Amino acid sequence: MSTTPLPGIGARYDLTTHEHRHLSVVAHRDGTRTLNAYRADDPEECSLSLRLTAGEAESLIDALMPSHHSPSLLSTTDLGLVAERIELSVSSYWNGRVLGEMRMRTETGASVVAVLRRADAIPSPTPDFRLAGGDILIVIGTREGVEAAAAILGRE
Repeated sequence: MSTTPLPGIGARYDLTTHEHRHLSVVAHRDGTRTLNAYRADDPEECSLSLRLTAGEAESLIDALMPSHHSPSLLSTTDLGLVAERIELSVSSYWNGRVLGEMRMRTETGASVVAVLRRADAIPSPTPDFRLAGGDILIVIGTREGVEAAAAILGRE
């Protein structure tokens, strides 16, 4: 990929795919993006140009990420960790129980780093934090650990 500064506009990023197709993205200073695809028979002639808002560009980037699995996935790192939102069902075994009873970190290696309850965020909940149906737990760990944590949380 190559980058070309565009004074007063932003920057253009050019990429040639393994199929020898030319793509470019113009990153405008206002946060919008223009995605361009060029003709296979004439890589200098644009065959498609899409102007995307900043939000649309973020959605497209998210969908193109190799780690994109679900809308609950918050982020991934090069260290192999993921952060995911997991909702606690009202029919869950854990509804009304304290977080420490679950032994999630010991059993899965994943950690609950925050709980979202209605309009409140509870960062770093302690082992005596009482869970409630509808809570959204922010869980961080390896992909396998987070999946195991989701299975534990889904227990009825």
